[in-house]
Amino acid sequence: MDQKICDVYYVHKGVVKTVEKKISDEGELFMLAEFFKVYGDATRIKILQALSVSRLCVCDIAKLVNSSQSAVSHQLALLRKGMLVKTEREGRSVFYSLNDEHIKKILSMGLEHIREGVKR
Repeated sequence: MDQKICDVYYVHKGVVKTVEKKISDEGELFMLAEFFKVYGDATRIKILQALSVSRLCVCDIAKLVNSSQSAVSHQLALLRKGMLVKTEREGRSVFYSLNDEHIKKILSMGLEHIREGVKR
């Protein structure tokens, strides 16, 4: 891939200053990077997609992703820590669901981006 670079080094100070004001601070950038890092695993994405359809227990998720309950529990712990899923207890069962509609939108937008790229 041919990378384009400027022939002359010149910093457009006004533009840089305007952009700097609109970029998040380092703390927010770190948290955002950690948020997206959780998405960096196909199994976790499959779990999130499944939870975007219905709330599920660990047994259901393990069956869907063809994995052990222990492995799924580990992935769910990471998803909970990343604030992507929440739990709800009903009697002796614990059901998982997406934390909010933002998670579903992020998945949907990511898929839309991938599918549009494949069409080009």
